[in-house]
Amino acid sequence: MQNRTLGRTGRKVGVVGLGAWQLGGDWGEVSDGDALATLSAAVDAGVTFIDTADVYGDGRSEQIIGRLLRERPEAGLTVATKMGRRAPLDPALYTPENFRAWTDRSRRNLGVETLDLVQLHCPPPAVYSSDAVYEGLDALVHEGRVAAYGVSVETCDEALTAIARPGVATVQIILNAFRLKPLERVLPAARAAGVGIIARVPLASGLLSGKYDERTRFPGDDHRNFNRHGEAFDVGETFSGVDFAVGLEGARRLGSQVPEGCGMAAFALRWVIDQPGVSAVIPGARNAGQARSNASAADLPSLSGDAQDAVRSVYDDLFRPQVHDRW
Repeated sequence: MQNRTLGRTGRKVGVVGLGAWQLGGDWGEVSDGDALATLSAAVDAGVTFIDTADVYGDGRSEQIIGRLLRERPEAGLTVATKMGRRAPLDPALYTPENFRAWTDRSRRNLGVETLDLVQLHCPPPAVYSSDAVYEGLDALVHEGRVAAYGVSVETCDEALTAIARPGVATVQIILNAFRLKPLERVLPAARAAGVGIIARVPLASGLLSGKYDERTRFPGDDHRNFNRHGEAFDVGETFSGVDFAVGLEGARRLGSQVPEGCGMAAFALRWVIDQPGVSAVIPGARNAGQARSNASAADLPSLSGDAQDAVRSVYDDLFRPQVHDRW
């Protein structure tokens, strides 16, 4: 698999990583066995970057990844986690003391002395501009609790604020064929600053897999059911914030651009990989087959100019009115 530098961490990671939210919860039931099989299949397919968070299953995702680290020490994995959303989203709680407590818990869950990368997990907007917050994060690096830190953001403005900070190694942001706004300013600013871009929700919660239709239903414990309108967290995390029916129409239109022998999901992931400035894309997977299929996108040739133009056209027609000004 092609490797790219993960921003200011200096680490080389495979361009297709694995997002591990679904291994903790909120995507329907995934057994421990299926979770470990998914992780192992991803590693076997060349994945070297895994993204998780302390809140995914209240630590379950981190703990399962920790088991993988013990069982596959030869894999050379880089694991990023996130912190801050197990507590109320109050800027006053983003303190050095809490940072130490949060990262110590993640270190125990993962079974490591030093976290490869810790990210603020979509905190309140005021946090991105706080000098004290970044001083606290710098202290974590100095103390050896973390090797590097970054931020996970909801909006492009939050990303740009973080990129301007010299200690920020990476920015994680939603980027897919339904969410093009980061291409305008965020990716160019990150490239200029040497900040890595981790592209999350690359398949728009499965809409860009081409497997859903109007009859698709999701379990009650799946955020694609209970967060359709932002009832639990930012609605942008569910189907990228687009209306489900409109997303189906967008996927159908883009389906005509998918090369023969290439699946819709691989096409959508390849589109993300092709965007200048992206360090890694982190699709989720609930089973080994999905993990292998996602990793195969790294082997595809870059998309044609016609395909790139089609993505832009569909975005302008269907999704720009829904999402562009919001995030």
